[in-house]
Amino acid sequence: MRVELCDALVRHCVDPKFVFLTGDLGFMALEPLQEKAGGRFINAGVAEQNMVGVAAGLASQGLSPWLYSIAPFIYARPFEQIRNDVCLHDLPVKLIGNGGGYAYGVMGATHHALEDYGVLLTLPNLRAFVPAFGADIPAVVEKLMGFAHPAYLRLGRDEKPKSLEPPPYSQWRKVTEGRGAAVVAVGPIAGALWTALLELVDEEKRPNLWVLSELPVAPGEMPEALLGDIAHSGHLAVVEEHVAHGGAGEMLARNLLLKGLPPKRFSHFHAQGYLSGYYGSQLFHRQESNLAPAQILKALE
Repeated sequence: MRVELCDALVRHCVDPKFVFLTGDLGFMALEPLQEKAGGRFINAGVAEQNMVGVAAGLASQGLSPWLYSIAPFIYARPFEQIRNDVCLHDLPVKLIGNGGGYAYGVMGATHHALEDYGVLLTLPNLRAFVPAFGADIPAVVEKLMGFAHPAYLRLGRDEKPKSLEPPPYSQWRKVTEGRGAAVVAVGPIAGALWTALLELVDEEKRPNLWVLSELPVAPGEMPEALLGDIAHSGHLAVVEEHVAHGGAGEMLARNLLLKGLPPKRFSHFHAQGYLSGYYGSQLFHRQESNLAPAQILKALE
């Protein structure tokens, strides 16, 4: 999604308030933005805490700073500055974390973002955006350009079925119809699951797949059609490449309890860390966490 992000920002960086800061990353990807933005493209170096503090200062003066790095470097290393400088002052700083979940594979835990939006959503005023498809990026960037609060944008790899185009971007989208469980997937893993569901011909077993792209979710933000799918099947399953604690699964379960609508069955497929003690590809880690589409579909039977 990095290419789509760069293209979208190139179109919007004509705004004189736009400033882009990178933590010494983006080589062979962000050069078009660097050329277009000129002096408003700043390499802040490997100094993420300082970069966030600088961005807060720029935002306090009416500018619109966007910050970019590998996901754990943009939310974990400068967490105190995000909390104190950005969120407590409700400043419109946009944090872009590339490679959510296990996306950086063999580079290991230091480069994985398994608790990112759960951690950040404990802070006031912040909203997390987790696009599922490359086609979502222009609409997300457009929305964030006018978003007057702190935001975290989690990027991954587009995994949608090659033959299909997703519905237009929104917080909630339904991409498959069936009579099986109601499944809510967060982020790019939705594309992998959608691809697997295309091979299911039995509508009795095919889940209703919903894509969730913005967090947090208030009880009133759950679509009535989703609530209907949950009531019909009696089963809600949440899939996310994120740890259980602080994730969308806990959030949606709480919302249903508050509404007095607990499902008869609840399943949560989530990142489980490093069960074998080894590092491998993103697919390797998904399989260890029972997050591969075939494992999810088997568990839903």
